[in-house]
Amino acid sequence: MTHRLWYKQPAAIWDEALPIGNGRLGAMIFGRPTEERIQLNEDSIWHGGPRDRNNRDAKANLGTMRELLFEGRLKEAHQLAVTAFSGTPNSQRHYNPAGDLLLRMDIEGEPEQYRRTLYLDRAIAETSFVAGGYSYSRAAFASYPDGVIVVRLTTDAPQGLSFQARLDRHGGAYADHVSAFGSDTIALHGRCYGLRDDEYMLAMRVLPEGGQARTIGEHVIVEGAQAATLLLSAATTFRSDDAKAAALAALDAAAGRSHDELLQRHLADYQPLIKRVSLRLGRDEGTDASGASVAALDTGERLERVKAGEADLALQALYFQFGRYLLIASSRPGSLPANLQGIWNPHMTPPWGSKYTININLQMNYWPAESCNLSECHEPLFEHIERLREPGRVTAQQMYGCRGFVAHHNTDLWADTAPQDIYLPATYWTLGAAWLALHLWEHYQFTQDREFLARAYETMREAALFFEDFLVQEPGGYLVTSPSVSPENTYRLPSGESGTLCYGPAMDNQILSELFQACIAASELLDTDAEGRQTLQGMLAQLPPTTIGSEGQIQEWLEDYEELEPGHRHISHLFALHPGSAIAPGSTPELAAAARVTLDRRLASGGGHTGWSRAWIINFYARLLDGEAAYDHLTAILAHSTLSNLFDNHPPFQIDGNFGATAAVAEMLLQSHLDHIHVLPALPSAWSDGEVRGLRARGGYELALSWQDGGLQRLEIQADRAGECRVRSALPLRLAAEAGDATSVADADGLYVTTLRLAAGQTAQLVPTAAIATE
Repeated sequence: MTHRLWYKQPAAIWDEALPIGNGRLGAMIFGRPTEERIQLNEDSIWHGGPRDRNNRDAKANLGTMRELLFEGRLKEAHQLAVTAFSGTPNSQRHYNPAGDLLLRMDIEGEPEQYRRTLYLDRAIAETSFVAGGYSYSRAAFASYPDGVIVVRLTTDAPQGLSFQARLDRHGGAYADHVSAFGSDTIALHGRCYGLRDDEYMLAMRVLPEGGQARTIGEHVIVEGAQAATLLLSAATTFRSDDAKAAALAALDAAAGRSHDELLQRHLADYQPLIKRVSLRLGRDEGTDASGASVAALDTGERLERVKAGEADLALQALYFQFGRYLLIASSRPGSLPANLQGIWNPHMTPPWGSKYTININLQMNYWPAESCNLSECHEPLFEHIERLREPGRVTAQQMYGCRGFVAHHNTDLWADTAPQDIYLPATYWTLGAAWLALHLWEHYQFTQDREFLARAYETMREAALFFEDFLVQEPGGYLVTSPSVSPENTYRLPSGESGTLCYGPAMDNQILSELFQACIAASELLDTDAEGRQTLQGMLAQLPPTTIGSEGQIQEWLEDYEELEPGHRHISHLFALHPGSAIAPGSTPELAAAARVTLDRRLASGGGHTGWSRAWIINFYARLLDGEAAYDHLTAILAHSTLSNLFDNHPPFQIDGNFGATAAVAEMLLQSHLDHIHVLPALPSAWSDGEVRGLRARGGYELALSWQDGGLQRLEIQADRAGECRVRSALPLRLAAEAGDATSVADADGLYVTTLRLAAGQTAQLVPTAAIATE
């Protein structure tokens, strides 16, 4: 079945438009027959240039701040944080739209037989309709190899196509200049960083086939063409000394190719990525869970049925693949990382600045990168982490007197590392870079790329180095972060006083434990930095352990405080369950039970009310091996936190929920964060039959598996490198045909661990022993 989103009417608002992108350029297609709007973004068009916002008074007040926290003088600590530890000024830069392409079509008759489609298998957004008895079509794609957005207009009407095209930026209020270049090209250009003229350019070229084109004012006017191709490019001085030359050069190069050649180059680049993974849930992709056909229902109608309580397994599989599509469209090598809105933002002052929030949101964007076989799409995040190092060293030294590099809970285009906002539950948190550095280790675990690890180790180690200096001994003897917060929650003291600032919250300790262990393991693999390894081993033993509170929950703070908002969207103290690996039902059953209590308490108080929070909850339940609960929350994110175009709804739109839920589907089917690969670890009864191909596992493996009536039928494992592979499953496994040994041993939980050795490039096929017996 073709993977597509389709609709019977145009988008009435931005939240209904369909996204395309090539990592750097993004567009939202409204699909309006006569007054089309295509909203455009370029990933480096932000408002304002780089600044040094480090608060020079932080270092002198660090000792005082710690004394206040250790002595429980919260009010004074909060006042000092606002003045001495906030950024100066307190806000980073924000992301801006590039503009809009507006098309006014000269079409006779009312549009009929309308359809608006986004083909995920081809990354093409198409609008088609009939008017006056003739067919009209617009097809748009964002080409990564050619660096342009391509819009193709066709008709079979004998009079051809006549239309006016222009570029606009919020009614002209934010475009410094509009210029024409010859008879077929117009451009918006001006300042965005406030440093010099022409810092950005958004350009369009119209290539008619037949008829004629001319520029008048800020319009390109086409008359009597049988077809037309529109090319859109954008550039800024973030990447090029001359944005104007760069944008026009991209148009020149693309215009030198036919539309068919541009399309084939686009497909040759995109399709190998999207086709790496396939997922079928249920026996027939054209029916819902009850067996009823959904072929006549558009995507919005199917989503409404889910909201009404109907199950639609094919829509869940489509939603998974849409998440992979969004990552390809918003994060490619050479682009910036996907931000809070991916790359799709229509606002000059967007929610949360459409920045990089790094106390979970940016990290969640990349949860599916490795497991869902899009490792290349992880690269923009790695590049941004490298950009964080230099400003992060300045922040570490100027604000805290520490070595290494640090980042707080936000960053921006310029890799700003100073604290963001004056928001007590989030601003004064120093673990942003530490968490991001774990993505480098994650990439190594999936790829086993030693050359990458050798480069990444320096960054991981420098992130850890900050905490060699920053950690301080608290009154009980542990090494703790101070000051800190537990993002983004608030506690209440027995006296009734509420607070956010603290020392040594559970999330900090869990992140540092994972980071220190990753650095230790990497140094051993690389046979380097023995002294640093010994230092981290000593510090690791002095971190506070994850503990269980009086209500049977994972304790969020070093003291067992009462939560002011029990249903808070952040569940930071379960980092060790996911994306960390320190809590697991098999190895730490008491902590796993306490994690479940934590989730129960959060949900009972209204937790999971935002899209990304619900996505995290699906991952939590998958790690707890509870497929039914994970499925319930996957259903809930579709029913309560998904827009008609399948964008995640915080609200407002925020893309992290899409990526988090996509990763969660993979976690339900395959887990590899412990010392084995667990197949079908959290399979819900609703997914009794299915098949998935192309998921990745740590250790350098690619897997395909099918199941029926809730039981594994066949498993294929392809190894990138030679080594021993351990697979956990409900039944013992044996090799299906090829020679070799596969030994299965029952574990304490009644499951089986099968061990086999694989050569580099070898694919092994395994089946449950019960399946062999019936052959």
